[in-house]
Amino acid sequence: MPTVNAISPEKLARLVGTPACPPLIDLRPSGDLIPGSRRRSTDDVERWVVDLNASSAILICRDGVESSPGVAAWLRHAGVRAELLEGGAEAWAAAGLPTVRETVLPPRDSEGRTRWVTRARPKVDRIACPWLIRRFVDPEAVFLFVAPTEVAGVGERFDAAPFDVDGVFWSHRGDLCTFDTMVEELGLGALSALARLARIVRGADTAHPELEPQAAGLLAVSLGLSRMYADDLAQLDAGMTVYDALYRWCRDAVDETHDWVAHQPKARAKA
Repeated sequence: MPTVNAISPEKLARLVGTPACPPLIDLRPSGDLIPGSRRRSTDDVERWVVDLNASSAILICRDGVESSPGVAAWLRHAGVRAELLEGGAEAWAAAGLPTVRETVLPPRDSEGRTRWVTRARPKVDRIACPWLIRRFVDPEAVFLFVAPTEVAGVGERFDAAPFDVDGVFWSHRGDLCTFDTMVEELGLGALSALARLARIVRGADTAHPELEPQAAGLLAVSLGLSRMYADDLAQLDAGMTVYDALYRWCRDAVDETHDWVAHQPKARAKA
């Protein structure tokens, strides 16, 4: 019998990576993370629930009974509609669902956020990668866009991971673009929708539109956004919707077609 106020791993997997996903709170002290979750301690729930700034949340512990029911009750007391992951992280793993490798992430700041830095005036990779991180790794991640010559220094000064620049871990590798690298290194390569999206991003970013029919369109939209926005962070906000839509197409709509004829009213038969 399902636990009251619980969500199954399969239902949670449908929310992960979408803007509709509520905050996912991992109460375990260590271990790889369910995509999009953030780690919080059970010891100071009274403090972080104030900063949660959300109407709902999903709580994750080892097995769904160790600590998440009590914390969920506290969140509900504080006015947050809280659910727990049924069976916890163990059930997620047993279902064969992916986790994010925390060991490859940059160190988190005092607020639990990862920090990233890259070149200013983004086009494809430098919008796609922040989208991936915000949706699947760290919803609160900080992104710094600076002049190419300043990336290394800013990274050191603010403990931010450089990406999509030469000579760093998070960058192009051979024919693969930085988005490809992130999908694989983070442990998300088993998600078929992300694998398909990675080919689209690679085609748009590396002048190989023949890789996927959608690559040329993504390049056109990306270049258009770069000319609409002088502020890189405003461009990132706008680009999030583009990648949200592409991800949902890759996940749910690749076989759907649309044409004018199919939507015309059928002609009445002659009397």
